[in-house]
Amino acid sequence: MQKFTYVITAVQGIHARPAGQLVNVAKKYESQIMISAKEKTADLKKILALMSLGVKQNEEVTVSVTGTDEAVAVKELKQFFANNL
Repeated sequence: MQKFTYVITAVQGIHARPAGQLVNVAKKYESQIMISAKEKTADLKKILALMSLGVKQNEEVTVSVTGTDEAVAVKELKQFFANNL
């Protein structure tokens, strides 16, 4: 398992458009990808679960990736967070 944390810098937090894009990135991988924020955890491949976290600007999220392609998934997800959130 690999994990990383990230503080959301986007003014609107994780709103609909980046959430949809993030889910699409996660769905490319076989690994199980979970995101945690404010003591809640959601499957990053499910947009409604992600949106239910209600992540806002300056909140920290932790992304955990478990599976055969976890190293590649973590690399792309980190890049997505840095460029979009």
